[in-house]
Amino acid sequence: MSHFTVCLFYDLFTDFFIFSLSFLVELPVLDNEMYHAVKPGLSSYKDNPEEGGNTIRQLLRIAKKTVPEEDWRRTPVVLKATAGLRLLPEDKARALLKEVRHVFSLPSDRVLAWVTVNFLTGKTLLVFCYGGVSGQRTVGILDLGGGSTQITFLPKSKKTVQSAPTNYIANFDLFNQTYQLYTHSYLGNGLFAARFATLGALGADGLDWKVFSSSCLPKKFRENVTFSGTTYKVSGIPDGYAGYKLCYYEVMKVIKGIIHQPYEVRGSSIFYAFSYYFDRAVESGLIDGSRGGTVEVRDFKKRAKEVCNKMTKYRAINPFLCMDMTYITCLLKEGFGFKDSTVLHLAKKVNNVETSWALGATFDYFRNFNIH
Repeated sequence: MSHFTVCLFYDLFTDFFIFSLSFLVELPVLDNEMYHAVKPGLSSYKDNPEEGGNTIRQLLRIAKKTVPEEDWRRTPVVLKATAGLRLLPEDKARALLKEVRHVFSLPSDRVLAWVTVNFLTGKTLLVFCYGGVSGQRTVGILDLGGGSTQITFLPKSKKTVQSAPTNYIANFDLFNQTYQLYTHSYLGNGLFAARFATLGALGADGLDWKVFSSSCLPKKFRENVTFSGTTYKVSGIPDGYAGYKLCYYEVMKVIKGIIHQPYEVRGSSIFYAFSYYFDRAVESGLIDGSRGGTVEVRDFKKRAKEVCNKMTKYRAINPFLCMDMTYITCLLKEGFGFKDSTVLHLAKKVNNVETSWALGATFDYFRNFNIH
């Protein structure tokens, strides 16, 4: 049995995994997963990078309690970070990287998340066992983080590949198969980044006195909100109009002309959606947080309208819920081009295993370094 340790640094928290794997011929079998999460995320240590290193030490102590001592020397530890770190000022990010190395470069995180989900749903195993690579046997993934949003899937149509920008197609080798994936990450289109882009706050002057208002927020809402190390004064429009329709027009400017629409997502492709897709679906009552569920794109739209037209009801849950749900609706429809009837599977776990790209990173590490 081999053990593999992965730290994933997000904006608000750090995920820590220990996978125990055995190998049957060339295919891995996941025997066990240990999962632990700590707060805050790596970006929070921008002014005190040494504390980022202390987070690693804390997690390594947990690892030593899980992995048998005789296996410590041959158990790799991999540290990865996502878009939140790329949004920090360069000098801040570099200081952090001296303590906690290796920002994950694209497209690896997206590809490895795709590997994880398809492995857990049994899709890639079908490809391995029966030979050939078929988009019919895989699922696509949508991930919505705080700083960026990603889409990855195995195209079934040549037209999808031919019509895509060149850098949206990535070849990935795993277990003696080559996959040609459609994959792209939109930095600045994560949920939190989109909030402040919608408000017109990103890169604005006069932050000491300027108030950024939106019809997506409750009329009486007014708070100081911090994003990526900068604090903004944010409010609703006390004497103006609010609601879904106006909010939709506001968030559209963050999406229109930026998000590419893959040819075949207008069809019947199967997609799993994670992170803030899941979290906001739970907050708005679309799905149960313990079980996850399936929704149609039109369900996000319907619930966004309900939330936006009854903001006072949902304000205690999240004053940004109208903006977030409207942004998700607009991103899916106007951005990626999904039909109202497209079904999305929302989950934090598949077969009781976390749906992060940590497991995919494990397979990639064994592929590259042959540790087994």
